[in-house]
Amino acid sequence: MNTSVLISLILIGLLAGFFSGTLGIGGSVVMIPLMILWVNFSQHQAQGTSLAVLAVPVTLLAAYNYYQEGYVNWKYAAIIAVTFILGGYLGSQLALSINQVLLKKIFGGILLLVAIKMIFGK
Repeated sequence: MNTSVLISLILIGLLAGFFSGTLGIGGSVVMIPLMILWVNFSQHQAQGTSLAVLAVPVTLLAAYNYYQEGYVNWKYAAIIAVTFILGGYLGSQLALSINQVLLKKIFGGILLLVAIKMIFGK
């Protein structure tokens, strides 16, 4: 790993953490595109690395801040977390069987649809 890659990884982590804390986004919206653009990862490498980052409680302090202000529903979070495990397993099995070019188009299309809904929806 050279200095340029190390600096890119540090910046990706800082940006993903910042946007996760401020907007609740980080993995898909920030880390994956930046790993593809700055570190020349494939779509599969970026997705796998993003999931590996989130495998440890990296957002614990940010979640704690929201909890202190009364904005965390632990019951709902636990249900989502448990089912996320199964969904993540099934989704990763599917993603690994899809060609990277098609996977990248699907990923971009979903981001675009979500962006349009967020911008123009109620």
